[in-house]
Amino acid sequence: MKMYRDYLKERLGDELVERPEGFATYRYVNDFGTLAVYIVDLYVRPDFRKTKVASDMADEIVSVAKKEGHKVLLGTVASTAKNATDSIKVLLSYGMHFFRCNQDGLVFRKEI
Repeated sequence: MKMYRDYLKERLGDELVERPEGFATYRYVNDFGTLAVYIVDLYVRPDFRKTKVASDMADEIVSVAKKEGHKVLLGTVASTAKNATDSIKVLLSYGMHFFRCNQDGLVFRKEI
């Protein structure tokens, strides 16, 4: 998906982690004066869920972000999305904490 990776980077400034089991997109942001990395989307194929694929991809993103000097990991869940409760459980099990609500949903945060 190199073309999609190029599209994301050019259009949105997003980065992509891709594996046969799923993918994650992320971008660097300024979170109230703190350099942060925001996981925009994370998808794991149904047959690979509950196998640590999501946390492995998040670990990869965190590793790269820390090298760039980022201190915080952010993630969001649209409360109206299908399986939102499962997504919240994944974020909490990764050590993220509820941070705030915004118009897009619930925001979770973790120091990295």
